[in-house]
Amino acid sequence: MTSSPARPRTGAVSTVSAATAPCPVVVMDADGRVAELNDAARDLLPAARTGRSLTAPAWLAATRDTPHAVPVSGAVGDRSFSAHPSVLAGGGTAWWLVEDTAYRAAREELEAERERTRFLTDASSALLASLNLNRCMEVTARLATEHLADAAVVVAPTAARKLPIVVCDHRGELTRDTVAEVPDSVPALAEALRGFPPVPSRWIDPASAPDWLIPPGFGDIGSLAVTPLPGHGVPAGALILLRRVPQAAFTDAEEALAGLFAARAGVAMSAARLYAEQNTITDTLMRELLPPTLGHVEGVEYAGGYRPSQDTERVGGDFYDVHPPTEDFPETLAVLGDVAGKGLEAAVLTGKIRNTLHALLPLAGDHAKMLRLLNNAIRSSHHTRFATLVLASVRRDDRDVTVRLTSAGHPAPLIVRRDGTVEEADTGGTLIGVLPSIRSRSSEIRLGPGETCLLFTDGVTEAKGGPLGDSLFGEQRLKRAAAECAGMPAEAVVEHIRMVTSQWIGDGRHDDIAVMAITAPRGAHLSAVDGTTRGRYTA
Repeated sequence: MTSSPARPRTGAVSTVSAATAPCPVVVMDADGRVAELNDAARDLLPAARTGRSLTAPAWLAATRDTPHAVPVSGAVGDRSFSAHPSVLAGGGTAWWLVEDTAYRAAREELEAERERTRFLTDASSALLASLNLNRCMEVTARLATEHLADAAVVVAPTAARKLPIVVCDHRGELTRDTVAEVPDSVPALAEALRGFPPVPSRWIDPASAPDWLIPPGFGDIGSLAVTPLPGHGVPAGALILLRRVPQAAFTDAEEALAGLFAARAGVAMSAARLYAEQNTITDTLMRELLPPTLGHVEGVEYAGGYRPSQDTERVGGDFYDVHPPTEDFPETLAVLGDVAGKGLEAAVLTGKIRNTLHALLPLAGDHAKMLRLLNNAIRSSHHTRFATLVLASVRRDDRDVTVRLTSAGHPAPLIVRRDGTVEEADTGGTLIGVLPSIRSRSSEIRLGPGETCLLFTDGVTEAKGGPLGDSLFGEQRLKRAAAECAGMPAEAVVEHIRMVTSQWIGDGRHDDIAVMAITAPRGAHLSAVDGTTRGRYTA
């Protein structure tokens, strides 16, 4: 007579018989010998004999050595059971064996699924941490080696004759290389690089792997899997997984996991490739929009400084250029301008204005005509923005420099004399890109040795800052700062104005700022060459 495990273990004698139990029941006496077996227990444990000690399974036999019977579990053959004890009268114990094979399998599958999910989550984070294609290929190969295979090879498509590959061997060491004729040398690789579904690994003969695919010291390949790396619209490459002998071949579940990982790796590599392509295009276009580096031209010093409205940007709506003399125009033409707006859209219009002015250089002798043609060109475009600018035609007159200035709605340039006097050039006009006809007024100034013509945008005078952060820098403060630059080289003048302006702004917001200085040489001119060579000027 035994008690059921489904009932509370009160120690009372049960009226339920082991023979009628729906599960295997083994009754052990107080000495640990088998006292009773039902039919299901005999089928499950054919070696068990009544009156003898239980020897198998070991996890159940070991319960006779424990003072208090507690539930235990273990395997019997390929099945899993949990044994629940019931205390019997006389000190014996009835063990009710409940099969939980399906339950354990479900738990193991659930834990495996959780592990796969953690791996894919961690892989996504690692892959998306960089927009560098080489780095993405390295991370892909490393993660595949750590979680999917003994070694991994990532192949990236390219227009070049040789394909770049990244190999992570069984020791975790990464190697970058290029290989020619890769698709034809590995089964299923050509299809993977074209984005076709993966070929089952059991269809691929590992002995067909070429030598370049096998890492040094890897040994014989036991199994080979090739998985495409899908990208944004076009394949991002292929992932090759290698297992050594005698490792088991890839299962369907492992190939499915490799496919999920490859999907994430392909997206990351595709995004990195697109970013690299866009970055190359941006750099190419940006070079045409960035302010040029200025220096000496025909013995005259030119220096410029630019600060976009956002520190994270490289271009904006302010610009300057210096065009050396040509056969059509013997004077140097300096230009400084300001397009309404900020950021890349304003920078695009500055590029159009700069290119238009460059095309109009043969007409630089007539500033008014040049500005009229520029105004027509700007008004005929789809832009609704306008611009202000100032033209400065510069020529050497022995020790002095003559500058012809024409403003188109732009702040008048300042003339910094050697004695610290600051004058305002008498020039003005209407802005560019708004009215069908414009007017302008030119003036000609003469710079003595060491004197400077300072061109600037309203980003300087309208910069807000000061003690309360809301005061304009203003023209008078700019003139005082310019007066401190008397006798300075052009580059020093620009740096001083930029420093004073930056100190005034502090951490506050500001517009684009552009400054250009045209400074006459301080020494006597000894030759007609540009004056950059030592000994061209007297002290």
